[in-house]
Amino acid sequence: MRVAIIGAGLAGLTAARGLLMAGLAPIVFDKGRGVGGRLSTRRAEGGVQFDHGAQYLSARAPGFDAFLRDLEAAGAAGRWRLDDGRERLVGQPGMSAVARYQARGVDIRQGVEIATLERDGGGWSVAGQRFDRVISTVPAPQAVRLIGTAHPAAEALNGVVMEPGLTLMLALPARSDHPFRTRSTAGEAIAWLALDSSKPGRGGADCWVAQASPDWSRAHLERGSAEIVDLMLPLVCDRLAADPAGALHVSGHRWRFARASRPLGQPCLTAGDGVFFGGDWALSDGAEAAWDSGGALARAVLESR
Repeated sequence: MRVAIIGAGLAGLTAARGLLMAGLAPIVFDKGRGVGGRLSTRRAEGGVQFDHGAQYLSARAPGFDAFLRDLEAAGAAGRWRLDDGRERLVGQPGMSAVARYQARGVDIRQGVEIATLERDGGGWSVAGQRFDRVISTVPAPQAVRLIGTAHPAAEALNGVVMEPGLTLMLALPARSDHPFRTRSTAGEAIAWLALDSSKPGRGGADCWVAQASPDWSRAHLERGSAEIVDLMLPLVCDRLAADPAGALHVSGHRWRFARASRPLGQPCLTAGDGVFFGGDWALSDGAEAAWDSGGALARAVLESR
């Protein structure tokens, strides 16, 4: 059985890993240059880096907790101590290390954007190849564009509501004293602010990651990258009592589909035609939801044989 997976985030990679362990050889297609989706690390000139998507990992259920322990044992993750003394697991030397760990041995075709899915006999055509099964882990609104509104799964996918997120990455000269390592302020424009360089395996300049609230992000979603920086930089520097003119690096990023405010409500979806849909948006948001959905997608495909 030939299986194509669209999307090399944690859900797609976990599904691929499950199929690989079952003896199949899935091919993962992703439009980006790297793997991980929101488990990504942005690197810039001067040796600075930023985890500009997911900030850390935590587990609620035993299965994902075991996965995190495997990550730590393999050296792909380390413990990050927060201001209150609690520890959170983070990818090491960046969050993208988590995705690379899950991607080992998987056939991944990067820089390939899949616009639509088309029938090919009893299977589906993806990137000019025929597959018996297709797994889509792209955000629900993008999945609808893949299959069209007439597809039986489109109604359920259209019921998923996703929120955007705007991110600012800021590098400042290193200093020995910091007002905090993380600050969460629900209801304000800057909802999350973290000293990313305080995570294990980082160093050099003070690298800060700021994430805007869903409401603020929605209001400014269509602004260009330069405008996003112009709007967010003064807000962040005010929090840090820092001079914007002293920035060593500053850039913005738009996550159009950052999290699901109304998830699908089940780990994966299929209409029985060989196409399967899932992602963190299927259950809630975050890495554990993506991992759970990816495992469910692999099992559903295997059960469809």
